[in-house]
Formats: sequence, structure tokens, C-alpha cells
Amino acid sequence: MIEIDGSQGEGGGQILRTALALSLVTQQPFTLANIRAKRSKPGLMRQHLACVQAAVAVGGGETQSHAIAQGGGPVGLGSSHLVFQPGPVQGGDFTFAVGSAGSCMLVLQTVLWPLVMAAQPSNLVLQGGTHNPMAPSFSFLQHVAPFFVGQGSAFFSMTLQRHGFYPAGGGEVHVRVQPPSDGLAAVELMERGDLIEARAEALHAGIPRSVAERELGVLQRALGWRDDQLHDRGLRSNEGPGNALQVILRYQHITEVVTAYGEKGVGAEEVARKVLTEVKDYMAHQAPVGEHLADQLMIPAALAALQGKTCQYWATTLSEHSRTNARVIEAFLPVTFDMAPWKEGYLVRTSKA
Repeated sequence: MIEIDGSQGEGGGQILRTALALSLVTQQPFTLANIRAKRSKPGLMRQHLACVQAAVAVGGGETQSHAIAQGGGPVGLGSSHLVFQPGPVQGGDFTFAVGSAGSCMLVLQTVLWPLVMAAQPSNLVLQGGTHNPMAPSFSFLQHVAPFFVGQGSAFFSMTLQRHGFYPAGGGEVHVRVQPPSDGLAAVELMERGDLIEARAEALHAGIPRSVAERELGVLQRALGWRDDQLHDRGLRSNEGPGNALQVILRYQHITEVVTAYGEKGVGAEEVARKVLTEVKDYMAHQAPVGEHLADQLMIPAALAALQGKTCQYWATTLSEHSRTNARVIEAFLPVTFDMAPWKEGYLVRTSKA
């Protein structure tokens, strides 16, 4: 039984998701105390409970995989302690609904790697938020998916059926997971290569179009981009209300996605300036891997390392979120993360312990 303190490091929901995923991969049970202890509302929220329920489902359902709360009762909203017993993972058809505007992309994070390591392909229907603050968006995962596989073949693809913004939710994403027949390839991302494409997209539903125009105008004036690099993507009004401004920078060897979200009381110009700051910071650097992708790459790099493949990537920075993620991964897998400052960024190397 692996014991994990959920208050360590950044103390958020990533500890839970990584533990669930790797428990299913390794078939090792774990206890998790102090769940999300450093958040303003500790314990399981709806999207985290959905992650637990999804992990139970892909582990053969409650007859083989189960989660119980402290004291032996069922895990529910607000639970701060759980014991998880994994069951054998089999691919198949699954539908997971968060039941709120909580991110269904976080549910995907939980079950993706166990299903990638399964013997059979899977089809997932995910319902909930698709573009949320504090979570990877559908757009982000869609663009960075190829970089999880090193030089191997892509093992999952995503189709957006309906956008889901906070606070309404209601989004839907279909995911096809095809486990690689020859195992995971080594992840090595050490250079960007030439810039191939740079564009901005303002997604908006149920709000005035002028909001998107103002956001894109800020980016155009600051970056000197052409009109054909700016895309006003008006969505169906019943997909909102919601607004996301995202910049996609596609290089020869990497793609970076920067996103900010409109919210009540925050001006369009402020949303655009937030994106602009991150874009300028990234473009001024040479490292290929941005802060958020550096975190997302850790599990696939560790699983590839477990198969004897040394992985490395150069990141612009490493957040406490990433460092905490590495420590949880090392609790489940006989791998080590070497994270050292290198060329105004960080060099992350993963190898079998």
C-alpha cells in the first residue's frame, strides 16, 4: 500500500489524478490523505470525484476496482481521504460525465495512460468543461498530443463535439485511444526548429462579438500580426456564455498553446494582455517545452523510461506543480527525474532507477 500525502508540494488535484493513473498502470493500491489540502475548498470537488469514478470504471468496475473514504464509507464530494484498490485495466467503450462545468479534460488525464497501456483500444465520451481555467483545454491537448509519443505513432485522437465553458459546462469530447503495439517511444524535445505558423483564435459564444474583436486587436497591435493570423471564432450561442483567447505557435518540432479566459468583470484588453505576456515570454526563450507541457510530459516520459528508454526535454521553467508530479510518479514507478537548471531553463531527464 503506497501512502501519499495530498498536502505535499503544490497540494492540488494533480496528485490525485497521477496517483489514480499510475495505480491502475502498476496495479498497486494507495491511500491518499489531505486531498487538495492547499486549495481554498479542500477535498474532492465534482470533477475530482468524476476522476475517481472513471478510474474505478476502467479498472473493471466496483467488482474489481474500488475507492473508499476514511472510515470505510463511499467516497463523495468533500472527501479528504481515500483508499484506492485498482483492478485490471481493459480497453472498451466508456462515457464519463463530470455533471458540472468541471473539466472533463482532467478526467481524460486520469484514464488516458492506463488505457494506453492496456491491450485493447478504447473509445471515450467525455462530458463537462472543455475549456477551463486551471486545467488543460481541449485545444491544448489536441495540439500537444503528438509530442507525448516521441518518434512513435500517435496513440490517441480527439474530436470536439461541443464546447463547454465555465460556468455553464455542457461540452462533449470523443477520444479514441489506440495502445502502441511496440511500446512507448522515448520523449526527446531539445529544440524548436523553425517557426512554421503563428495564429490567434478568439472563441466566443453568447457574448458580444466586439469582445473577440478587442482581444484580437490587442494582439495584432502588439505583435504586428497580419489579419489572416487572427481568427474570430463565433460559436453557437447555446455553447456559452463563454470566451477563450488562445495563441497557437507551431514550430518544426513543437507546438505551444497559450490560453486565457474571459470572465465577468474582466475586460477584453486584460484577457489579451495576459496571453500577450505569456506569448512574448515563450518567444523570447529558446527552450521548446513550455511550463504546462513540461508537466504533461512527465508520465509518458516515466512510462517510456520504465521500458528502458532515456527521455529528456528542455523546458522554459518548472512549476511546483511539475515538481510535485515528479515526486508522486517516483512513488509508483522505479524511475528517477533529474531536473536541473540549464540554459536559462530546465533540463528534465527521466531514466529507470
